[in-house]
Parts: sequence; structure tokens; C-alpha cells
Amino acid sequence: MIDGTFAALRDQLTQAAETFAEAPDTVSEILTGIVDDVDRGMAERLEIFPVCHHSPASALAMARRLRQKQPKVIYLELCEDLRPLLTELRNCRLPVALQAFAGEIEGFPPDWGPLSVVAPITEASAEYQAIAYALDTPGVELVLVDRSADHVFQWLPRDDSEETTEPEAGGGDPDEDAGMHGDAVGVEIGDLRPRFRELEGHLLHHGKVRHWSEWWDLYVEQPLAGADYATYRQVMMLIGSLFRRLTPVGDRRLRTDEDRERYMWTRIREHFGKAGVEADDCMYVCGAAHAASRVEQFGLDSTAGFDITPPSGSNWLYGLIPSSHSSIEAQFGLAGGSVSIAAASWEKALKASGLTPFRLSGQKGGKPRKVKPVPADPVSGDANRLSGFLSTPPATRELDEAELLAWSVDIVRLARKNGYLSSTADAIAVFETSILLAGMRNRARPTPYDFQDAAVTCIEKDTVPGRRDVRRLCEILLGGDRVGQVGYEALPPLAQDVYDRLKPLGIDLRKRTVQRVLIDLSAEPQKRQGSRLLWTLRHLLPSDSVRPIMGVKKLGEESLQESWDVSIGSRQRDLIELGYEGVTVEQVLEQRLRRKVWSPDATAAIALRAVEDSILYLGSRRFTNELGARAIDLLKAERTVDDAPEVLRRIRALVAYYRSVDPKLPEWAETFVTTGYAHYCTLLPTAFTDEQTGLRQVGAMLGFLFTMESVAIALGCDRTQLELAVKQSHPETPAKLALRWAAQFQLSQLPMSGLRERCDDLLGNPLVLPSFPQYLSGFIQALDPVPTLTPFVVELLSKAFGRLPDTVLLPWLPNLITTLRANAAELVPVLVREAGRTFPGNLAGVDTWTPPWSIPDTPREAVTVAPSGPVTELAVRHSTAAQAIAAALGHDPAMPEFTPGAAGGSADAAPEVAALVARHPDSATATAAVLGVAG
Repeated sequence: MIDGTFAALRDQLTQAAETFAEAPDTVSEILTGIVDDVDRGMAERLEIFPVCHHSPASALAMARRLRQKQPKVIYLELCEDLRPLLTELRNCRLPVALQAFAGEIEGFPPDWGPLSVVAPITEASAEYQAIAYALDTPGVELVLVDRSADHVFQWLPRDDSEETTEPEAGGGDPDEDAGMHGDAVGVEIGDLRPRFRELEGHLLHHGKVRHWSEWWDLYVEQPLAGADYATYRQVMMLIGSLFRRLTPVGDRRLRTDEDRERYMWTRIREHFGKAGVEADDCMYVCGAAHAASRVEQFGLDSTAGFDITPPSGSNWLYGLIPSSHSSIEAQFGLAGGSVSIAAASWEKALKASGLTPFRLSGQKGGKPRKVKPVPADPVSGDANRLSGFLSTPPATRELDEAELLAWSVDIVRLARKNGYLSSTADAIAVFETSILLAGMRNRARPTPYDFQDAAVTCIEKDTVPGRRDVRRLCEILLGGDRVGQVGYEALPPLAQDVYDRLKPLGIDLRKRTVQRVLIDLSAEPQKRQGSRLLWTLRHLLPSDSVRPIMGVKKLGEESLQESWDVSIGSRQRDLIELGYEGVTVEQVLEQRLRRKVWSPDATAAIALRAVEDSILYLGSRRFTNELGARAIDLLKAERTVDDAPEVLRRIRALVAYYRSVDPKLPEWAETFVTTGYAHYCTLLPTAFTDEQTGLRQVGAMLGFLFTMESVAIALGCDRTQLELAVKQSHPETPAKLALRWAAQFQLSQLPMSGLRERCDDLLGNPLVLPSFPQYLSGFIQALDPVPTLTPFVVELLSKAFGRLPDTVLLPWLPNLITTLRANAAELVPVLVREAGRTFPGNLAGVDTWTPPWSIPDTPREAVTVAPSGPVTELAVRHSTAAQAIAAALGHDPAMPEFTPGAAGGSADAAPEVAALVARHPDSATATAAVLGVAG
């Protein structure tokens, strides 16, 4: 006990504990300890102003006290490194949040990044009143004394034991504005809520309320709204001490609170000793729980020290981001609509009291004001006000019928606009039900929460016809989800640059609406820079702030007309955080691409994607060559082929693009092709036998080797290396074995007749049939590197469906479908198109249709021709091709059986072919010369 101001109250509480408590010693210790905490806080010579976050009562008391005391120094519980941001509040529309952001972290677990701390500011808050007074009053110094953003994360536990705040019942807003703070750590002044669950449940039950926000509004906010300053201070300290003393032993939040108090009092004494001001000219604004502190560093006269650790090496950046009532509720676990109701209560209290609040000049509704003194309270601020406040019942507030009637009519009107079939009868029902609920809860007048419950009961039916339910409509009616906006002057340079560059497109980013932008690049080529900026923002921003409706941005493709939906004005946070990374979006993109390709987990595929992004959005040849060189180094260092499909897809697109704009490939692309050719030839035998390497990866390797073969050989590579690699490959799985056969066919190591013979043997072997879908999957995967196999795969499928009995085919089909879906889903359409060309197009043609693979080719060694018939010899050797050519030229493709060695057989055995040759002698002679047939 510090003095005798509260001696009488202490004795009353002790007697009450002895009379009513089962364990009087424990209860008496808690109750007298609370009084001691209040006594200690009131006796401190530095005036302590306890507050609760976003509390209208705290804001009213702050505005009154500032006009009365007019302090010269205000110590404020807020992260000390956020101080430079406060001057930018005058360029914003509240609510906004102060943000500290670190993308490059050091000294913290890597999975924590990026680090973000936000401190939301609303107009109905005591901290904003103190900030506005200090910034607009000459000679007043505002000092932030709480731990820095870096220390916020230094003091977090490094394991998963961190406790999180659970949202209250009724919290959680479905609107997108509820997530404006992202996953940032929230910092606020005066977090007053019981940390003992049984205590909170007891208060809610006996207070007949649904959640903590309603209890606080009913039993603290309303009684303190018109209380004098001394009563306000003592009651807030009492509540803060109660919650602190009933916190479970060992709670991490209690230890953090005590460290914060040591930190803040250390900073206060440091500044107070240097400032040379009197304690009567200073004020300390902190949460009510911190005002009831018992740490040894408490007070200006304390000599206890506290070691403040140095900051980590993280690079912290600072700015303002827009906030909203719903985002504050979602982040700090408040009931939905509680902050909006607090804002409405603040406006109502200002009108009733006639008090002029402090507002920063330059803000909406803010004007420079001369601060006028306010008479002091008639009773000394050190007098005991707790005894009278605790023993006197709250003043009965009569029913305001006009207010309740206006609410009832307006909620019905708002419900009808949102699709509800509400009427005047519903308004009457809401009015009467609100009064009924208030009476059942022992209240003289309905609170906004009673009205909300009544509206839900009377208006909401089985379904919600629109996007908003009735509870959400009540929140909009009572206060609305106000959404703040950061002004142009307070934006980072990158955001200002974006605003300026998009202005020629007719986009006003100060509007929160979705703006449709139409760009005709053929008629207005000067807007191409704006179009490129929109595509770059689309690539960089995580949300749909910039969404293309019409237009494309691909290699080698340019849109002539584009249509965009731009909503950056309502998603400023994404653009502001982008501004932490650089001065322009091009600089940010270049930095991101450079970090991406030089990160420890970078791969050649990632580097090739960076090359593509560089071409599309930056257009810097130097930077593109740098990224390409990095892709070559990454490809050389890879020991697996997991990314081979992605590498193949991207290098194909890049080579095709460069060939379309320049006859010669850039040096890095040529080197990448030759390096990849040698690299995949070296890894091919291992990939065929490695069980960890998938079929798609091996197929992509072959695709790279075959499709890039002409470029690689032209640049000096040797095809023998690929032939040896295929010969040295000895796969064991059926799918990879089929893939190897396809590669051998492409390299002319395996003729089509041999491939067909092997597959016919597979279909004829009952032991192999269960694994035949895997062989087929391998062949289908080979369609990418060896597209000439497409007719053969169609033939193979046809033979399987035609030869296999139902007892084998029906159980085999599900396995075939699942195998194709897993390994070759994108190649199945190629087979479908080939089948459409091969099979007859109508049902009538099926009966007379002959499969092309059923026509036997005459073996070359069985043909004997007269020396005078080389062209006929050529036609006979390649009868299938000759028939196809004959049909294409309008001749009968049917050929009579040719008898080798028959006299005059060269002309008589194939009259149609002979006639075709006679009509086109030059072509036939040239073809014979190419094939090495003697003329």
C-alpha cells in the first residue's frame, strides 16, 4: 500500500472476502492486490492514462483531458520505430494501419518471412486523439516507447506453442475487406480481455450477452462515457489489474506484457532524463493492463535497469496500408460489427456532449484548431472514486423510441434492397422484439446487439437471398464497415509511379470501384506502355487487382485490343507492399527474377521461366542473356531429370520465339541446346534404369534430344553420342522398354516391321497381357519425341481391341484408362485425331474398309525385276506408298499380284502404276536416283 487513499475500499473488500468467500485468504489477497495496483498507478508522479483499444469512452476521456492538461510530452504505447509514419496520417482517410515490413530477414526462422507488423488506427480511439493533438499543437513532443517491430518477432517463441486469439462468436466477415491486414502480426493499445476462460464465461453468462464485445460495451463503455476523469482512470486501472491478476500462472502473454512494461519504462526514463521537462507536463498513454504494472522498473523514480537486445539484421521497411473495421475485428478476434458499433457510439457521444475531437489537419473533416482550456474536475483526481462507482447502480437510460424506430425502418429498407421479402410488419416486429429482448436481459433500453438479434429473428428466413445476411446488414446500418485509404502523398514512390503511369489510360486509382479499361493498341499505339505496365502488375500482384478480360501476353503474340478490370484502389495494400521492394515495378521484377534464379533451390526450368518473363515484361537483352547464362550453369549442375518436361516445353517455346524474330539464336540459347544435348545423352542410360525417374521425364529427355537434334548437330554436336546412349540403355519396366523401342525406330536401329513383330508377340502372349497398357503408355509417351509413330499406336490399339477376347479385354480396359490418364493425358487427343483420319467417317464405310496395316509389304529381297524396269522395281518395293500416291493422283490404287521374274512383268503386272510412272517420268526418275535404284 502506497498511501491511504483507498484504505476504506481495501477494508470493505477484505470484509466481503471473509464473509462470502470459501477461501477468504486467497480472495482477499486478490481483491486487496487490485486496490494496491490502482493505488500505485494513481500515485505515480508521471500521469498514466489507461486506455482500451478502439474504445469511444477512452477517446472521449482523452479528448477532454488533453484540452484540460495540454501536456508538452506524450509517451505513447506504440512501436517506437513507427514514429516517422505518424505525420503521413494526415494524407489518409481512416482507418489505416501503420506497417513495418521485412522481406529480407536475418536472425529468424526462414519460414517466418516475410515479417509484417501492423498497428491499426481508427478515429474513435484514444491513440488517434493523442497523435492528432501532438502533431497539430506546436511545442508538443510525441514519443513512442513500446518495443520495435523487430523485438516483436524477437520475443515470439520459436516453436509451435504460440497461443492465438480465437475469434468471438459472431466474428468473421465474409467480405474481402476482412483480410486487408493479411497475415501480419497485430499491435494495438490496450488489449483488455479476460485471459481466464472461466472468468469470461462467468461474465458473459451473468451479463446475459453473447460475446465479450457486447459485455464491454454494456458494462464499461456506457457507464464510463460520461464519467469524470478520475473515475475513468481508477475504473480502467481496476479492470486492467483484475485481468492481470487472474491470468493463469505461466501464461506466455503475462511474461510478454511484463517485458513490454520494462521496455517502455526504460525508454520513458531515458527520454525524460534528456528532455529536461517536468513530470506535470508529461502524460503516459498505455493499455489499462500495463497501467496496473508491478514490475520493478515501474515509475520515473525506479532505478532498476532492463537490457534491451540489439535489433536483428533484418531490413525493415515502413509504410501505411488501408484498413477497415472488419479487418480489425478479424485480426484481433472481436465480434463482427463491434468496431462499427463503437464508431457509431463515438459519433453519438460527440453530438450529445458537444465535445470537439482532435483531427489532423488535411484529413477529411479536419481543420487546424486552437486548443482551449477545459475547466478541471471539481474533485481532485487523487480522490477515491472507486467506492462510489462500485456501490452506485448505473444510471437508468430511458428508451429512445425515435432511435429504435429509425433503426427498425432502415433495416427493413436495407433488407429489401438485398433481396429479402420484408415489409412494414417486419419493422414493427423488429421494434417490439428489441424491447422484449432488452426486458428479458434486464435492460432499460435495447442495445445495438439486442436490435441485431431482433432483426435476425424477424427478417432472416431459411435462406439468405444475397451476399449479406441480416446480421451483416445490421452492422452496415449501425456504423458500416468503413474502409480507409492511403493518400497519394503517403504512398511509396513505386505506388505513386504506378498511379501516374496509369492516368493516361483513364484510370483513377483513388476510386475504390472496379474500373473497366478498353485499350485499342492499333488506333492508339502510345498506350502500349500502359498495357505493358498492366501486364507487369498482373504478374507481380498476388490478387486480382489487375485482371485481363480480353488480350494475351505470350511469346511472339501481341494483342491489338485489350480489356481490363482494375481495382487497385480497393486493394492498395498489395501495391504498397510491392513498393517496399523497389522504386519501379520493373526494378522489383528484375530483383525478383534475379533472386529466383540465384536461390539455392533454383533449377534450369525456373531459370528458363525467368528468361521468358524477362522477354515478356522487361525487354532487356542484357538481363535476358544473364538469366540464360544462369540457366546453362544450373543445367550443368543438375544430377536428376525431374524437371526435364518443363525444360523441354520452355526451351521449345524460346527457340521458336527467337527464330520468329531473328534468323540467328542468341549465344546463350545455342549454348543451352548443345549443353542440354550432351547432358541428356549422358544421363539417358541411367534414367532408363532408375526406378525413381518417371516415364514422362525419360520421354521429355528424348523429346529434347530429337526435337533439338538439328540445332545441336548444326552447332557441332555428334549424333553418334545419342545412338550410343540409346544402345547402352537397358530398361526393365514395360513402359520404358516401349519408349526405348520408339527411340531405336527414330534412329533407324529398329525397322517398323521389327517393331510391329515385337508388339504382335506381346498381344499373343497371355502372360504379358496384364502389362500391355504400360507398353502402350510408353508408346503414347513417345509420340512427343517420335510423332511418326502416331499411326502405329493407332494400329496397336486397334489390334488390341480386335484380337483380345472379352474375358481379357473388359478387365484390361480400366487399367488402360488409368494408365493413360496418369502418364499421357495430353497426348491422347493426338491419337484421337489420327484415328479420325484412319478410320472411315461413316458407318457404311466400315464394312468395306480395309485397315492399311493389313496390306502386306513385299520384302525387298523377294523382288526380281528386269534391268529395264527400275521404276517398277521401286513401286513394288514400296507398294503401300505407291498405292497412296496413286490414290492421291486419282488412279486406282489396286495392284495385281506381282510375279517376280515374269517376262514383261514390269509393265503387265502393274498397269496402273506403270501408267502413273509414264505420266510423271521426271519425278519417278528423281525418286529412284535418291533411293539408289539403277536407272
